[in-house]
Amino acid sequence: MEKLKNYINGQWIDSTSESTLKVLNPATQEVLALVPEGNGADVALAAEAAHQGFQEWRATPVSKRVQYLFKLKTLLENNLDDIARTIVLESGKTFVEAKAEMVRAIENVENACGVPTLIQGEFSEDIAKGIDEYMIRQPLGVCACIAPFNFPGMITFWFLPYALACGNSYIIKPSEKVPLTMTKIVTLMEQLDLPKGVLNLVQGGREVVDALLEHPVIKGISFVGSSAVAKYVYSKGAAHGKRVQAQGGAKNPVIVLPDADIDMTTQIVIDSVYGCAGQRCLAASTIVTVGEHKEFTESLVESTKSRKTGFGLDSDVLMGPVITAESKNRVKHLIDKGLHEGGRLLVDGRDPRIEGYENGNFIQPTIIEDIPLNGELAATEIFGPVLSLVHINTVDEAIRFINGGKYGNMACIFTSSGLNARKFRHEAEAGNIGINIGVAAPVAQFPFSGWKESFYGDLHGQGKHAVEFFTQTKVVIERWLKEWTRKF
Repeated sequence: MEKLKNYINGQWIDSTSESTLKVLNPATQEVLALVPEGNGADVALAAEAAHQGFQEWRATPVSKRVQYLFKLKTLLENNLDDIARTIVLESGKTFVEAKAEMVRAIENVENACGVPTLIQGEFSEDIAKGIDEYMIRQPLGVCACIAPFNFPGMITFWFLPYALACGNSYIIKPSEKVPLTMTKIVTLMEQLDLPKGVLNLVQGGREVVDALLEHPVIKGISFVGSSAVAKYVYSKGAAHGKRVQAQGGAKNPVIVLPDADIDMTTQIVIDSVYGCAGQRCLAASTIVTVGEHKEFTESLVESTKSRKTGFGLDSDVLMGPVITAESKNRVKHLIDKGLHEGGRLLVDGRDPRIEGYENGNFIQPTIIEDIPLNGELAATEIFGPVLSLVHINTVDEAIRFINGGKYGNMACIFTSSGLNARKFRHEAEAGNIGINIGVAAPVAQFPFSGWKESFYGDLHGQGKHAVEFFTQTKVVIERWLKEWTRKF
């Protein structure tokens, strides 16, 4: 059985930790590899290598740094299918979902190639007689990413290409549940011939996370995961003087008005709820109908029942398993909780039998209706293929319900009314807003926003926010006296 290694200072080396965890295929429970749990000694090695690599990398002209990214884009495109298959095997996604994930990653590489323009400073001449003032951007130094399991390839690329283009060295800590994808990508990136120490990968779990947050050489931390861990990462990282961006959890509501196109809305909502088995921070979770809803409810039920679940490499499968047996049990528990609170099952996806994959972590698409708006299920991120359906009388009531939640990652509305759409866009308290869109995922040019307990920090991943996060500003005020200039 392969035991994965760390990539430090341009070499693949064994972890100093003897403890390992199994990497499992969620659809079959097959052991794919062993990943070291890692420790502080591994992080110290990576941090020192990254610090040394930073000295050369920061002095490399930005126009030359992005040439590596142009090559990286081609490298990822040429290996897209192979990377996608690895994502399917270790995360349970469908092949289509895995490819779409990597397309989004490549878009961020493309956008980061524009850093020579995005990194430009500002200049003001003669702020006082004979005195000029200007602002320049310089890299932070060593930065690190603590990545989640649900997007093994994409999420690291919200940060990595911008960090490199801006002149930082980088340490990747993939989720111990899905370490194979980034191992494969870093192996491919060896072909770029980056200076030693500029790119590093450390495998592991909680001890590695704490070491990254505490190590004095590391200046910036990017994190995506649950809100509880995001808050921990933000607090501990900030306490150790680091710049931190920590994306947390979500409970994404979708309002459907009576004037929405039923067929279009049904398909978009179903894809949003059940895509990636509901394991994404932009998955629709609570569908809020306003006014008449019978026809739309019937349409949701019919489409939900027809969605095939199975192994992600089978071409006719539309949804794969959840990541672990523990996740499956948690989702089932939350469904039971919703029923205990008074909800009603319209489609029951618990304990399905998927022929040939009886050991997999499968839950089929589920709809539970009329959960109490003040209940536990209405407030809890399920992170599974469960659609909670509630009915409210007015748009104002629906918006109040949305704004009363603790999360603020995404909120969407389906309507043909421009007036209601504008009202929603203006009043809904969420960082990503969708209007007749089920997954309001910003493209690479825009930051992946988040409000309330869905984000801790000031600057998000992607776009100009990423450039600002991975640089620090320096203001220079200068005067050249005429007496000095005459001497030369």
